Order: sequence, then structure tokens, then C-alpha cells
Amino acid sequence: MEETPTLEEQPKSKPSTSEEEENVDNGDQYMPDAAQNPPSSPGSDGSDSDPESDSEDEAQQNLQLQTLEAELSSNPSNYDTHVQYVRLLRKMGDIEKLRQAREAMSELFPLTPAMWQEWAKDEASLGTGPEAVPAIEKLYERGVFDYLSVPLWCDYLNFVLEHDQMVRECLHDGVSKARNLFERALTAAGLHVAEGIKLWEAYREFEQTIFQNIDQSDTQAKEKQIQRVRTIFHRQLSVPLVNMRSTLKAYKAWEMEQGNVLDVESGDLDGISSQVASAYQRALEGYNARVNLEEQISRQDISEAERLQQFKIYLKFEQSSGDPARVQILYERAIADFPIASDLWLDYTRYLDKTLKVGNIVREVYSRATKNCPWVGDLWVRYLLCLERGRASEKELSAVFEKSLQCTFSTVEEYLDLFLTRGDGLRRRFSLTGEAEDVLNYSIIRETFQSASDYLSQHLKNTEGLVRLHSYWARLEINLGKDLVAARGVWESLLKICGSMLEAWQSYIAMEIELGHINEARSIYKRCYSKRFPGIGSEDICHSWLRFEREFGSLEDFDHAVQKVAPRLEELQFFRLQQESKSTDERENPFKKNPREKRKPVSDLNQEQSMAKRQKDNAKNPKKVYGKDKPQESNLVVPNKGEEINANVDKENRRKEQQMKDTTTAKTKVYKDQCTAFISNLNLKANYEDIRNFFSDVGGVQDIRILLDKFTGKSRGLAYVDFSDDAHLALAVAKSKQMLLGKKLSIARSNPNKSRKDSSGRDNQMEHVKLAVHAAGGGSASNESVETSKGPTHASQSAARKRGGDDVQIKGKNTFAVPRNVRALGWTANKPKTEEGDEKPKSNDEFRKMFMKN
Repeated sequence: MEETPTLEEQPKSKPSTSEEEENVDNGDQYMPDAAQNPPSSPGSDGSDSDPESDSEDEAQQNLQLQTLEAELSSNPSNYDTHVQYVRLLRKMGDIEKLRQAREAMSELFPLTPAMWQEWAKDEASLGTGPEAVPAIEKLYERGVFDYLSVPLWCDYLNFVLEHDQMVRECLHDGVSKARNLFERALTAAGLHVAEGIKLWEAYREFEQTIFQNIDQSDTQAKEKQIQRVRTIFHRQLSVPLVNMRSTLKAYKAWEMEQGNVLDVESGDLDGISSQVASAYQRALEGYNARVNLEEQISRQDISEAERLQQFKIYLKFEQSSGDPARVQILYERAIADFPIASDLWLDYTRYLDKTLKVGNIVREVYSRATKNCPWVGDLWVRYLLCLERGRASEKELSAVFEKSLQCTFSTVEEYLDLFLTRGDGLRRRFSLTGEAEDVLNYSIIRETFQSASDYLSQHLKNTEGLVRLHSYWARLEINLGKDLVAARGVWESLLKICGSMLEAWQSYIAMEIELGHINEARSIYKRCYSKRFPGIGSEDICHSWLRFEREFGSLEDFDHAVQKVAPRLEELQFFRLQQESKSTDERENPFKKNPREKRKPVSDLNQEQSMAKRQKDNAKNPKKVYGKDKPQESNLVVPNKGEEINANVDKENRRKEQQMKDTTTAKTKVYKDQCTAFISNLNLKANYEDIRNFFSDVGGVQDIRILLDKFTGKSRGLAYVDFSDDAHLALAVAKSKQMLLGKKLSIARSNPNKSRKDSSGRDNQMEHVKLAVHAAGGGSASNESVETSKGPTHASQSAARKRGGDDVQIKGKNTFAVPRNVRALGWTANKPKTEEGDEKPKSNDEFRKMFMKN
């Protein structure tokens, strides 16, 4: 889309009236040769002209003419090129080409008043016979339609008075024609404060001329004519115009000529009727109130933008005065000076729509507005509405609509608004009784919306506007076209374009539900519930399906929807938590490794362990994969009732979010474990509140840290609880072996004060715990889950697994990251398996001795 330039950015394509009037007054150099130098008389410089110089000028003009014609052929909408082309043809005197060029330009652009004056004078110079006068009068009519111009009206009136034979001879039909023309001129520009007086004076002079031509014996006709002149004087004196006192003196002098005794030199209103005097006084006060505003809009020492602003101030004043005729005249004056100020046209048409009820006047203004500012979509939209209010024919409406589509608007939404407005009008006209059969066929509506879809789909893909257009279209197919198949075809065509938009699917489903087609709506849910939509759209469509089945479906339908939706919701929730965790890690750790760490060799042990864990987990819990590289959980039990599944899903989501939040907080703190209890064999569903409640009788709880798995975000069954002092810690350790959520807890004191490594170089318990914390926080240690139902309450022992009958044992440093296919340190093949909770938990010293053992 081309961007519409502002008023200051646009070239001043249409010069102001005063500028072009100077060109016309001094424009003899551009008159056609046939008019300036008839064949029988030589030119002004014919005797001194140089033939070689003339031939060179002619060759140069022909070359310039060809260049301009080529430019217009490639870009016919270039205003400046049209102006140059017309001027060159006028200078060359090529009358036929000049007429064609002017006609072509007037089809695309409104010509300035000076251009119309120039055109009419050129045609009048070629001949003013009875057959030529009507054609020239049409030129003037077209000119006064485009812009308000008092000089153009004066030229028009003078031409008619001079060249129309019936008017010149004061015949009855001629006089009536002239009077009608004068009245039209006064209606158009008689309220022009600065120049309207010219029209009033011309009208009085015409009527006085008629009075002088009346036979002296016809006293009745003379008396009637005197009253006409007096009436024009009275009308003029009631209008705020320049030189009002001079007009009053002229009126007194004229009354004296008619035998009335008045003091012409006095400035008072003695001898004048009270009604005329009162009207004059009001008009004079109105003029005095506008003098300063008139001076501001006439200033030549300010910029164009400032002058436009002064016009707007003047317009606000006239609107507050409450005279629509004066407001309209001032708008016309502003438009004549600023023809491409789109905001001015918008204000003008908006005012007319609100104030005037005369359809033809408003329609003409819209026609001119769209011709001056064709790039403003709002003007075309309101033009169509104006035509519809005026009961315009379908042919006229269609022509305006097609013309609007040829314009270039700044936004694609303007095209959408235009198509929707056209659809609105067609719908209203089609719905009228009797008119549908005579004028409209529904195929016109279908073609209009099809054109809109074809034109806008590539620009409005995945936007609400395109969904609104197709929704409207589908509704019309059902209500007016009575074609359900076509309506569904509208939605299917939209889904091919906007298949990733949740609103498109929801609107399609809403139509089927509104029509009572429950099975069809259900089939659409089955098609789209597994799609990925932006934001929370994927969750929304799943919940929407459950609500739909609750309200419209049977129990079997509801159960089926739950079975389909529950894994999908679990998958989406896990994916979202993973993304949030990843975002948190990126915010807190923008650099995963510092330069020193990058130089260290990286062991493959952890990678092997993670791979082995994933392979074993996949074999143990096979799942259906819905998307590429999309992790999925399957531990959610699907209940038979919708309320249970929704409650469980919400509870699980809140638990995971709280754990992730607390883990994030824990990672940002530094813990010294000076007064801390280490808890193992913790129920995987236990949260912070559960642990806090468990120690509520002990008191003194300062902080709680639950270790989470890096990949799944679930609890590992291990936790640290910080207490305020040793007394509370001792009471907490005493609660070891007590039950929490069906699991016997193992509670021991965490002791960080021991040496980090013994003489043999093996890690002590504190180092092991730090590795566990690092693993939960996304470090390089193991990420495997802890089986808290077996073995001692430490990550190194709970990570052990049996595999087959192997008795292989690994001894040496750092057995924390032992792969799953070997036994952990301290386990033998002959070691009997104990029941859950029967084994006595080891103390910190026992842990330390176990790790120091060879």
C-alpha cells in the first residue's frame, strides 16, 4: 500500500484561485495561434522572426510533446504532467489535441477555476455563434461545480449577458434565464464576505438595465422593476459584506432617484424602513465580528499550514453562530484554497451529513471530495452511504463502488471497510420487499464477498478482520441465500487461510450450534482440539469442547471428550512449565558457562546417565507423541466426571507452578545449612505447605527447599528445612519415621562444617548434597528422580537400580553419577531386600563412613 502524503508533503498540484487568475489575466502568450494571430494578419513579431529559430523552437516543442505524451501513457495519474501537457498544446495552438488533453485531465482531476476560465475563453475566442454558446456554457457549469470561485461566476454571467441573444435583447425567456443564473450565483457565493459584493452589484446592474429598457408609458412594469431593484438592495444590506456603508449610500442615492428624499451623506438610517435598518445593523455587527478572521485567512505572509489553521478557527466561529449556509460557504472557500486537505473534506462532509437534509447537495460534495482526495477510504464509505440514503440506483452505487476499488488507500483496513459497507447496502436493498425481484439478485452479494475474500485474504491473513468478513458472508448465505452448503464452504475456505486462528474455528462452531447442528459442531471440535494456537488458545479450545459436551452432549460424548482432552491439557501444561523454566533460567543465567568452564574437559558420564534414564522411562511409560520434540506426561488419571478432571488438572498445575516458583527463588539464595534438616522418603506430591504443616508443632521453620527434577519439574522426594535455632532443629529430627501423606519420613541434621573431603579423596555427605541441589537447579550433575520408597534416605543410594543378575560394583571417586546398568557403591547381590520403611535411616556419620569405605 502506498502511504498517503500529508498536506505539506504533497506537491501543490492545484494552485490557488488568486495565483491562477494572474496566469489567466496575463495568459495571452498561451492563447492558441488561431486566436492570437488569424491567418489573415501576421503575428506581432512576424516580420522580424528568424525561420531557422522558429524551426528549432518547433522541433524542441515537438520533442517535449512526445516526452510528455510518453509520461502520461505510463502514468496517467500524474497531475503536474497533465498541466504541462495542456500548457504546451495551448502554446502550440493544436486545438483538437488541446481539447482532448483537457477532457482527459478533467476526467481524472477537478480543474481549478482559473483552468476553467482559460478553457472557456479559448473556446469563446474561436467563435461565439448560436451553436457555440451552449458548449461554452457547459464548460462554465462544470467549472462552478468543481470549486467556489466568484471570478468564475462573474465570467459566466458576463458571457451569458453578452453572447446569449435572448438575454441581450431582454426577451422574456432570456431575462428569466439570466435571473435564474444570478440567483444561483448568489446562493453559491452571495455570502462570501470578501467577494460576494461583486455578484450583488452585477445583479442590480442587470435589473437596472432592464428598467431603463422598459417603455416610459408602461408605468406598471416600471414600478414592478423598481421594486425588484429595491428588493435586491434590501437583501444585500442584510448580508455581512465588505463596503457595507458604501452600499448604504448607493441605496440612498437610488431611492432619491426614485423621488424619495434622503440624506445621502449622512451615516444614519434616517428615512429607511425600520425593518431594513434593523437588518442592516445586524449585518454590520456580523461583519465587524468577522473582519479580523477575514484578515487572517487572507494573509500572504504566513505558511499554508497556518492559513489552513486560520480557516479552521473561522469555521468553528461560523458553526457556533448556527447558520448552515454561512458554514457551507466558508467550507467551500477553504476547499478552493486547499483542495487536497483530506481532513477538511472529512469535516465538511461530516457537517453536511449531520446538518443538511438535501440529498443532492450532499451527494455533489461527496462526488467532489472523492475526486480531490481519492486516497481516503472513509470518504468513499460515506459516499456510498449518502447515495443509499438518497435512494440512488443500483447502477450508480455499483459504479461508485467499482471506482473506489481503483484507488490506492494507505491501509488494507480501508478496503475491508469499503467491502463491508457495500455488503451492508446490498443486504438492506435485497431485504426490501418487492425490490429484490426487480433490482437485485443474491448472486451480486455472493460475488461481492467472493471478490473481497480474493482481494483481502493475502493482506489480512490470520486477522480478526478476515474472520469478521467471512462470518458475515456465511450468515448471509444462510439467511438470504438459503444455502447451508455454501455457508460451510465459506468457513472451509477461511480455514485454509487462517487454520491457525482460534477465532476462525470458534466462529465456525458457533454457527453450527446456532443452527442446532450438534454433531457437525462436535466434528469440528475433533478436528481442531489438537491444533496448536497462539497464546492459551490450545487450552481454550479444549475447555470449550468440554463445556460444549456438558451442555449439548450425552454422557458417552462427554467421556469421550475427556479422554481426548485430558492428555492434551497435560501435554500443554508440561510444555508451558518447561518454557517458563527455560525462560527463568535464561533470565537468571544469561551465560550458561563462564570462559573457565568452557576450557574444562566435559565428562560423558552424565550424558550417558541421562540418556539411559530417558530410555528406561520411555520403555516404562510409553506415550503418544503429538508434535515434534514435544515432551508429554501420562501420569494423570482420567476420571469419569468432568468436574474431577478439571479439579485435578488445576490442582496439579498449581502445585507445579508453586514448585517451580519456589525452586527459582531457592536458586537465587545462598544457603549455609548451619541449622538445617535433610528430609528424604518424601511423598512426591508433598508441597511446601504440607511440610510446613508437618513441622507446625515444632515451630521455628525459616525456609523450605524441595529438590525438583530438571527435566520434569517434579519433586525428587528430597527436601531441606531451615530452622531458627538448634532447639527447633532437634525437635524436628525427633519426628523422623513419622508419616506424611502415607510415607515415613527420614529426617537427619545437615552438617556442613565437616571437611569437604577425607584422606582418601572421596566426597563427604555435604558435597553430595550440594551436587543434588546443583542437579535440581539445572547444573551438570545427575537429573535422575529419587525412589524414596527403598533404601537409605540419600540420593546416592536411592539412585541405585538392579539390572538382571549382575553383581558388578563400581568403586572409586564420585559414584554419584553412576549409570543405571551398574550397582551403586555399598550394594551386593546377597543383600536382602527389606520392606518399605523397615530399614533404619542412617545418620550423617554413617553416610560419611559409607562413602569413605573402599
